[in-house]
Amino acid sequence: MKKFGFLVLLFVFGLVFPGYSHAATDTKIILDGKEIVQPSDTKAEIINSKVMVPIRVVSENLGYSVEWKQQTQTVTISKDNTAMQMIVGQKTATVNGSNVNLDAPPLVKNGTTLVPLRFIGEEMGLKVGWNNTTKTVTLVTQNSGSGNGTTTPPNSGNEGGGSDQEGLVLVNGISFSDNRFMIATSGSTKPNVFTMTGPDRIVIDLPNTAFADSFSEGQALDSNQNGQLVVSGYPDVSKIRYSLYSNSPSTIRFVIDLSSSKGYSVQNDSGLVMINLDNQSGTPAPPVGNNGKTVVVIDAGHGDQDPGAIGVTGKREKDFNLAMALKVEALLKKESKIDVVLTRSDDTFLALKERVKIAQDIKADIFISIHANSGPAAANGVETFYTRSNSKALATVMHKYLLQSSGLKDRGVKTASLHVTRETTMPAVLLEGGFLSNKSDEAALFTESFQNSVAKGIVAGIKEYLGIK
Repeated sequence: MKKFGFLVLLFVFGLVFPGYSHAATDTKIILDGKEIVQPSDTKAEIINSKVMVPIRVVSENLGYSVEWKQQTQTVTISKDNTAMQMIVGQKTATVNGSNVNLDAPPLVKNGTTLVPLRFIGEEMGLKVGWNNTTKTVTLVTQNSGSGNGTTTPPNSGNEGGGSDQEGLVLVNGISFSDNRFMIATSGSTKPNVFTMTGPDRIVIDLPNTAFADSFSEGQALDSNQNGQLVVSGYPDVSKIRYSLYSNSPSTIRFVIDLSSSKGYSVQNDSGLVMINLDNQSGTPAPPVGNNGKTVVVIDAGHGDQDPGAIGVTGKREKDFNLAMALKVEALLKKESKIDVVLTRSDDTFLALKERVKIAQDIKADIFISIHANSGPAAANGVETFYTRSNSKALATVMHKYLLQSSGLKDRGVKTASLHVTRETTMPAVLLEGGFLSNKSDEAALFTESFQNSVAKGIVAGIKEYLGIK
């Protein structure tokens, strides 16, 4: 499985600067408040609208070892249990043996290897910022204690400097699932929500906000900062439109187009605004997690432009993941003690950080990410991954039921530094339902009987772990 296939398409760390080109000598890299000394003849620079950095100076300043093999044009970066490998000219890297799609291939300039900054920032756990006025990249390590890590990139689709966004809250991404419209932001905002008629619609204005530069990677955003999210499968909503509604103050407006007048409630936590359309009365409903129910987040891996692994007959992992998530959701909705939230309920793209943020902001009790695997043609079976020690018990229970319900080979419970299981704080696991690269596994994964059985197994595992009869 390309379980990291979407890592580099991030809502928070996507540093894409349309229309900009700048000399390498003018670009600085600041790590935890100190400038990194770069090679005099090859500094960080913007190449084809992508920020590229000299990998050796960044990695070594962070305590990583760097190995360069001239014959294969391969650079390997390693530290503790993490190993990253990239090949010059190729847009696919590997992280701990798993494929990662790069937005730009590494290149060699004056004997120095340059790699995409966004990949390095994500895989090394850095918070990344960009000052367009001074052409300075800032890197903040998670434990440095310096700065707040807020990314303030230049305006999407604009050539006005990044300083225009100083003090603004950034809108990182949106999603619609279970009649809930969710807006992820870089900080607290006070939404102004109201209804309009002719036609019926719900309007959400977010003052003092701007689109994060990476927003356009997950959703359509034209040069005038307008776009829309098409909604299918929900008769109440046809689409959700969004735009930079005002420049003074900078305000983003979202409009939910309704088929008829409908009540709603608003939940506003730091970093997440949620409009719940299942509340017909229009009076505030208990927010997710505050209604006495256990909150379970089901994450369907990949989506939209990120298909994940491709099977031997061309079947796509993202389709399997979504089908499984929807079946699990349907079963969990029958459980009176569980409140289920999907990170995605259709074929849309959602960055890894956004998946984590949804779970964090609604204070989920457990997080289950559903995937399918890929590898050599002979590889087959199911496996379960976790990262943190507080997830081991969940992984053990979930794997037991995954193994029983799938009938596939037991590949065991394993630890791995996966973003969604590493960056969440609640017990979190990633389930690998079988190998799409194996003809037999692939044939089973896309049958209704297999999916129904595994969905029941996942729900049974969740209930056993939570102690729900």
